Amino acid sequence: MLILILGVLLWAAAHMFKRLMPERRAQMGDKGRGAVALALVVSVILMVIGYKMAAEIFVWAPPYFLRHLNNLMVLVAIYMMSPAPKKGVILNGLRHPMLLGFALWAVAHLMVNGDLASIILFGGLLVWSLAEIALINRAEGAWAGREKGSLGKDAMFFVASVVLYGVIGYIHTVVGPSPFPM
Repeated sequence: MLILILGVLLWAAAHMFKRLMPERRAQMGDKGRGAVALALVVSVILMVIGYKMAAEIFVWAPPYFLRHLNNLMVLVAIYMMSPAPKKGVILNGLRHPMLLGFALWAVAHLMVNGDLASIILFGGLLVWSLAEIALINRAEGAWAGREKGSLGKDAMFFVASVVLYGVIGYIHTVVGPSPFPM
């Protein structure tokens, strides 16, 4: 569990570094991008290894029907993390569509995974995404919005999201439990 927790903490620290220590980040210049990217790669590796190594400690048993809701929520989360909110109309009014999509993804995974390692992983990432939104809002102040795009772009990114969802679902089935109810 320690490796998993370190991975989640490193993920959060790397993402929040710019907001929490702006002077230090600015001093690093372009080299800072590489350092943050490296920290993020290491954090993902730690999370994967820690999650795979964690003992199965079940906290609750999720009902089977939640898998359907999880799949729908993950599809919406993928769409929210696409360029659609910036180029389309439907989600144009959201200030942080990618972080909100990430939070939705984390909640979806918390709904269908009742073990302690999943609660630490997805719960930690959920807390990070919401904290990141708060930090950005505090640092940047009022938001003016963005120009609206077109419904055609929304449709295009939705189709792309469905395709990406299928690819992710296939990979998920190969490396872990199948997200598709049988």
